[in-house]
Amino acid sequence: MLILIAGPYRSGTGDDPQKMAENLKRLEAPSYALFKAGHVPMIGEWVALPVWHAAGGLKIGDDLYEEIFHPVAGRLLALCDGVLRLPGDSKGADNDVRIATERGIPIWYRLEDVPGVAAALS
Repeated sequence: MLILIAGPYRSGTGDDPQKMAENLKRLEAPSYALFKAGHVPMIGEWVALPVWHAAGGLKIGDDLYEEIFHPVAGRLLALCDGVLRLPGDSKGADNDVRIATERGIPIWYRLEDVPGVAAALS
């Protein structure tokens, strides 16, 4: 399955690039376990950041950032088979969960609940 990992990226950082990088590492942390279980992990920022940079994005939260970041998640959710929602306050991740719920896409709140992960980790 293609699984979107959703959680805090920008939220609570005050747009500090170092804090955002730390949040991205937390988002990436379960990716190997998902991969080992036979899934393809996906994080919206893996797509949005290069698109934003290629479009000339300069400042986090600028108009171009807003034009790209949340729509990327919506487009990815059209392709994803599930969402792993990591802990932490995040409007974007909450929106991903809302969209997934509307589309009938499964949502897991614990890595070990994703099909195949518990067996792959043991």
